[in-house]
Amino acid sequence: MPDFPIIDTHVHLADIEHFNHPWMKSVPALNQTWTLKDFDADLDDVRIGKMLFMEVNCRADDVIREVAWVTSLAQRDSRLEGVIAKAPVELGSRVVETLQIYRENPLVKAIRRLIQEEAEGFCLRPAFLEGLRQVGACGYVFDICIHHTQLGDTLEMVRRCPDVRFVLDHIGKPDIATGVREPWSTQIGELAAMENVACKISGVVTEANHQQWTFNDLRPYLDRVVEVFGFDRLLFGGDWFVQTLASTYPRWVEVVDRTLSGCSDEEIRKVYVTNAETIYGI
Repeated sequence: MPDFPIIDTHVHLADIEHFNHPWMKSVPALNQTWTLKDFDADLDDVRIGKMLFMEVNCRADDVIREVAWVTSLAQRDSRLEGVIAKAPVELGSRVVETLQIYRENPLVKAIRRLIQEEAEGFCLRPAFLEGLRQVGACGYVFDICIHHTQLGDTLEMVRRCPDVRFVLDHIGKPDIATGVREPWSTQIGELAAMENVACKISGVVTEANHQQWTFNDLRPYLDRVVEVFGFDRLLFGGDWFVQTLASTYPRWVEVVDRTLSGCSDEEIRKVYVTNAETIYGI
């Protein structure tokens, strides 16, 4: 375990009594309220110095209230230093209405609009690209959440938005369960060549066999993102509570520790702390 408090850039929290998350109803193991108390109970010996709340794909009419709710939690827990909020980027310039509300809240550091369940070409629609440019113009990072089959579209999306800063969630969700590496490996290298993209080491175990994965199953994919993104553009993310489908929190941190074994103290601290502070401004 790291001998210093780390920053988790990807913590989900949910209150199903007050917010509607339709997708959770199809995953019974996750369809419950998840609190900061639950999060702390799962940490064991891992020390969290700061964290970012990651939106949980609530219904569109709940997004503003969700940010307000997390803001109220942050008033009671100083570790919550930022919010990655959902916004209707697909509305093009009209997304500014939501972004202007967020700009009144200094906790909002980034925007996410899930792409992973959308049809081919969704993120290349003119309105979506215009919405992304508005996100960048407001000074926000955009978190990319896709399946590996959408990396081709993602490459083109990033090329068309050179002034937007991006963070790729879950290393692009490669098909670890079947051991397939291409074309993910080649495309992840192409994405890393774009200097406005960083990569979050998060959500990897849930792309493997949930019950039987081993470190060796994950290692080729983790080694590849370390190789192509380097130590200035990699960030740690726990992906709690989704990660509970396949791993305990400490076991996931151990995976990242093993991946970084042999790296310098400075490189390890960059992944666990410094890059998050720089990229998300926390």
